[in-house]
Amino acid sequence: MCQFRAITDLRSCFGMVWTSRACFRKYGNFVDNIRLYVRGGSGGMGLPRLGGNGGNGGDVCVVAKKGTTLKQIKDKHPNKRFTAGVGSNSSIYALRGAKGEDTQVFAPTGISVTTDGGRILGELNCEGDRLLVARGGHGGSLHSGFLPSKGQTRHIRLDLKLIADLGLVGFPNAGKSSLLTALSHATPMIASYPFTTLRPEIGKIMYDDHKQVSVADLPGLIEGAHVNKGMGHKFLKHVERTKQLMFVVDICGFQLGSNTPFRSAFETVLLLTKELELYKEELLDKPAILVINKMDLPEAQGRLRELEAHLENLEESSHIFPEDVTPKTLMRFMHIVPVSATTGLGLPLLKSLIRQSLEEQDDIETEGQRSEKLLKLRREIPTSSIPSWGFPQPT
Repeated sequence: MCQFRAITDLRSCFGMVWTSRACFRKYGNFVDNIRLYVRGGSGGMGLPRLGGNGGNGGDVCVVAKKGTTLKQIKDKHPNKRFTAGVGSNSSIYALRGAKGEDTQVFAPTGISVTTDGGRILGELNCEGDRLLVARGGHGGSLHSGFLPSKGQTRHIRLDLKLIADLGLVGFPNAGKSSLLTALSHATPMIASYPFTTLRPEIGKIMYDDHKQVSVADLPGLIEGAHVNKGMGHKFLKHVERTKQLMFVVDICGFQLGSNTPFRSAFETVLLLTKELELYKEELLDKPAILVINKMDLPEAQGRLRELEAHLENLEESSHIFPEDVTPKTLMRFMHIVPVSATTGLGLPLLKSLIRQSLEEQDDIETEGQRSEKLLKLRREIPTSSIPSWGFPQPT
């Protein structure tokens, strides 16, 4: 008989998670966002009797550099403060003061930079991209009574736009961490209680030709995540930043606690889809793979046949369940793969299909980018510069 262990006391469950957090940090080396204090340098004093201008203060810029991580910034600058140099005062030796030294914050490519209020300042997509985040103050001059101004001061946030090729989506205890371990070299914390993943774990699937695919084990989703229950918006924000999704479902179903309803594997698929839809409908446009985990358990084959019957008749099957479970838009999966993270059943096929789906997506995106560039070039070329040879001339 398929065994299912419900958590009867959520308080004790959370207690276990808290006491194990120190152990978890051994693996928690991934940082996907960071908050920094930045301040431009103040300007230098002007020289009223000779009309000299003080130098402008230095600027603070964020610069994209390959091989850099947000964790490196956090470790190297624990106070997370970046201040540019002060402009030189005007003097009889140098009437125009020198500009203060600029400060550069080296960050990884593929990040967005926002203010504390959420306003987007810009994005760094390629190596060498620069973004001015704090401008230096003006040096003292005739217009300011030869008094300098202070540099710009603000808090900014650096967020990775894409944290992995593939994001594992599932309710707690679906076996996501075990699956990540089986597929890659990651060592996430694994236990029999649900909330073992408190922040993303990144693993790499290695192929024989040295191709690598990054996989993120995201914190377990719970019902109501779209209104920020559990890890809520923090989890769903991570989902946005993966190329594709991999739903991981326990073939035996799931029950968070004794006071919550039991959900079958098919209900789990519907609920996961609904939570993503309620948070942001665009998430359902991402390519997705459905992984049916724990196929080594007794009665798993019978339950798989039931699930497959529901998935083959998605529209009809979804009407059986109440509206609070059923999403408006049903997720269409590219592949449905039964596996066992424990025994390795189905994992070679899953690895192959993951690579295939990502390569297909890359081909589509590359073709789209090529067409877009060609269209842009055609718009930029003036009509007068297009040669007329071989075309009939107007009479």
